[in-house]
Amino acid sequence: MSGLSHILERNAKWSKEHTDADPEFFSRLAALQTPEMLWIGCSDSRVPANQVAGLQPGEVFVHRNVANLIYAADFNCMAVLQYAVESLRVKHVIVCGHYGCGGVRAALQGEGYGLIDHWLDPLKELARQNRAEIEALPLSERIDRLCELNVRRQVANLTFSPIVQQAWGAGRDLTLHGWIYGLQDGLLHDLNCDCHNPNKAATPSL
Repeated sequence: MSGLSHILERNAKWSKEHTDADPEFFSRLAALQTPEMLWIGCSDSRVPANQVAGLQPGEVFVHRNVANLIYAADFNCMAVLQYAVESLRVKHVIVCGHYGCGGVRAALQGEGYGLIDHWLDPLKELARQNRAEIEALPLSERIDRLCELNVRRQVANLTFSPIVQQAWGAGRDLTLHGWIYGLQDGLLHDLNCDCHNPNKAATPSL
């Protein structure tokens, strides 16, 4: 028996609980996935998208990497984005960072960690661009501020993606969001940096 047999046991228990509560649960999931959201988050094990958002399997499509970065040259991320937007036709793309991010800390402190240093180059550049603001803060707040700035930058990066631009050009109702998660309280915070389709007229408020 595998040294991880307890994981298999938990899986069996989880499957049974869902089947007991809803006998058609897994057959529906197997037939089709129709999420309205793509979540681009950090690989940190403490920030699982479904759980922190209170969502069930099938309700959110997920891509995660170290420090929730969005590179045009990252074929993995771009493939996920294209599939979510063009095939699943999601209506929302959420970039979700988290306070206390280890990748952000590494970029800010400038210590060498090997291969990941190259991956974190955009974060290091972001820190340099905002050095005055960051260094004006107490040490305890600098990492968290860069976490927020990083989410905003990644949302901005998404707006220039040909995938998003094509969806907007076709009149798609696709909105980009920037959120951040608090490890200390388990709460998601909206950074109020939503980006909507600029080609769609705003709905007048009543």
